[in-house]
Amino acid sequence: MKKIVVLFTVAITLMACNSKKKKEEIVKAEIDSTAVKVENVVSENVLVYEGLLPCADCEGIETILKIDVVDNKFQLSSTYKGKKPETNFIEKGNINTERGLEKDPDGTIYILNWDKPEKDQVYYGYYSKNPEKLYLLDKSKKIIKSKLNYFLELNE
Repeated sequence: MKKIVVLFTVAITLMACNSKKKKEEIVKAEIDSTAVKVENVVSENVLVYEGLLPCADCEGIETILKIDVVDNKFQLSSTYKGKKPETNFIEKGNINTERGLEKDPDGTIYILNWDKPEKDQVYYGYYSKNPEKLYLLDKSKKIIKSKLNYFLELNE
C-alpha cells in the first residue's frame, strides 16, 4: 500500500511540474505575442519614405525619412553615394504639417524642423490622391520642377 501511495504522490508531483511548465510556456507566449503587438503599433505610427535624390557631385543621395505621426518627430538619413568614403548624415527633430499642396487643398506638407529658423526648415509634401509619393519641396513649399527625381516613396 505504501508503494502505491508513493507512486501516486510521485505521479501527482510530476503532473504538477508539467502543468507549471505548460503555464510558464503559455505566459511566455502571451508576453511574446504582446511584444509583437506593441512593436506593430509602434511601426504603424511611423511612416518610412525612401528614395535616391539627385546630387550635384555624387551618384545620388540615398534618403530615408521616418515620420512619427503620433509624437510629431522625424529622422532624416542621407547617404551620399559614390563618394569615398560615403558620407552619411542623420538629422532628428520636430515635424509639423500644413494642409494644401499647390492646387490640391487636401494635400499635405511636412515641415521638418518647424520650430527652428526658416533657413533650417526642410519641406516635403504629397498630393491627397497619392500619399505614397513624397516630394522634396523648395523653400516656397512648391514641388521642384525638374526631369530629375526629387521624391521619396512610402516603404510599406
